Amino acid sequence: MPIRSGAPVQAAKSKSIELGLGYSYVSQGVNQSNRMGLRGEDASFTIGFSRLGIKADVGYVQAGNVLGTGRHSTVLSYLAGPVFHPTVHRSFDTYVQALVGGAKVSGPILTNGGLILLGGWTTGYAWAVGGGVEYWVTDSVAIRTGTDYMRTSFYDSSLAVRGQNNLKTTASVVYYLGKRERSRH
Repeated sequence: MPIRSGAPVQAAKSKSIELGLGYSYVSQGVNQSNRMGLRGEDASFTIGFSRLGIKADVGYVQAGNVLGTGRHSTVLSYLAGPVFHPTVHRSFDTYVQALVGGAKVSGPILTNGGLILLGGWTTGYAWAVGGGVEYWVTDSVAIRTGTDYMRTSFYDSSLAVRGQNNLKTTASVVYYLGKRERSRH
């Protein structure tokens, strides 16, 4: 078939690029009845196309003196996936996201026999789903808060690698490069 000449077809253009840096708190399920709080940093990078974007997120949190050992527990997560803004207003947006990737979880392990192992760590598949709100400070800066259910894995008391249920909250300052479309309601 002959190729028709005409107006060139344009590639899809990114509406915005977002860079976020902030604080993260992870409530980690240690066992059926106990939780541990880990604190640290979170960084994200998002390329947005109108209300839909692709986000990459890296978080590092830790807790000190776990089980009275003087050792710390850490979670390094590296996730990516779609983010959607269901409502966009002049001064705030809401978002929902579903991210997949991996996590390295480390820390002391309390075994069934009461022995504490000091240096356990595992790296494996991780995912997070959640959402939050962005409050616009200027046309290029927003404050973002959000909560995610994050699934990682670590050793249980029988030394088997099991899934961990985590609740991750973040507060970030987000800088937008390029034009961010917002309604003027």
